[in-house]
Amino acid sequence: MNNIVLQTTNLTKIFGKSKTVDSINITAYEGEVFGFLGPNGAGKTTTLGMALGLVHPTTGEVSVFGERVTPSHTHALKQVGALLGAPAFVPYLSAWDNIELVARLSPGVDKKRIAEVLDLVSLSNAAHKKVSNFSTGMKQRVGLAMALVHRPRFVILDEPTNGLDPAGMREIRQLLRSLVENGTSVLLSSHLLNEVQQVCDRIAVLNQGRVVAQGRVAELLNAQKPAVRLRVANSGEATQALQTMPGVDSIRADGEWIIVSGVESQAVMNHLLRQNIIPQEITAHKTDLESLFMDVTSAN
Repeated sequence: MNNIVLQTTNLTKIFGKSKTVDSINITAYEGEVFGFLGPNGAGKTTTLGMALGLVHPTTGEVSVFGERVTPSHTHALKQVGALLGAPAFVPYLSAWDNIELVARLSPGVDKKRIAEVLDLVSLSNAAHKKVSNFSTGMKQRVGLAMALVHRPRFVILDEPTNGLDPAGMREIRQLLRSLVENGTSVLLSSHLLNEVQQVCDRIAVLNQGRVVAQGRVAELLNAQKPAVRLRVANSGEATQALQTMPGVDSIRADGEWIIVSGVESQAVMNHLLRQNIIPQEITAHKTDLESLFMDVTSAN
C-alpha cells in the first residue's frame, strides 16, 4: 500500500451539545482519488476544516503526511492545495492576477507555472479577463487553478464541478486522474455520486458524524446485497406489501420505480403475486454508488 497522505484517529468535534464529528477514522493514500461523501449535515465540512487547520478538534487528531495538523501546527499544509466552497477573488482583477496573488505566497512559482495551471483548467483564453464577469463554472476553474499553482502533493476539493456543464465535468474528471498520474493525490468531496464512482479509487461515507462505509469503490459495490427494481400501478400498495417480505433490507422510491434491496427478483415477484399485485416491470437492479449511498445513510 502507498504512503498515507491523510489520516484521522478518533477525530471528534463538538459544538455546544452537538457532536458534529464522532470518533471518525479515515485514511487516504498517496496515488489515489479518495472520495469523501455524505448527506448535508453529515460533518464533512467540519472534518475538512480540521484537516486544513481551520478548526480545532475536540478530541482525536488529524495528520497530513504523518504530521499532526492543528490551527497552531500547519507545517504539513505547505504541501496541500484546497478548494472549499465558493472560491474568493479580487473581482476587479483578472484570472491571471488572482492566481498570481496566490502564487506569491509560494517561492519558486513563476509565470510559466501560472500559464500551465490556466491551461490545465481550460482558461487560457480568458486569462486576462476580469473574474467579476465570469460564470460560476469559470470561477470554479480559477479556484482550482489557485489550489494547484504551487504544485501541491495533495489537494482537497469540495464540489469542484459546481456550475460546470457536462463537458466541463468530464474535463475536471480527466484532470483529477491526470493529477494522480503525475504524483498529486486528491481528496474529493462531492454530491455527484456518478462522477465520484467514475473517478475515485476509494471512498468514505459519513452520516450523522460517523463513518458508515469505507473502502475501494469496486469492493464496496460488489459486497452489496442483491436488489430489485420494479414498477407497479399502485406503488404505495406494493411498498406496504414488500415491508412484510422476509429478507428485505430497504425499500426506496426512485421516480416511478421502487428499489428493494436484500432479495432476488423472483422472490419479489412471488411475494407480490401472493398479495394479488402484478408488477408492470421487474428486473435485477445493478448496484451503483447512489444505491450504496442511500442504503448506508438511510440505515443510520
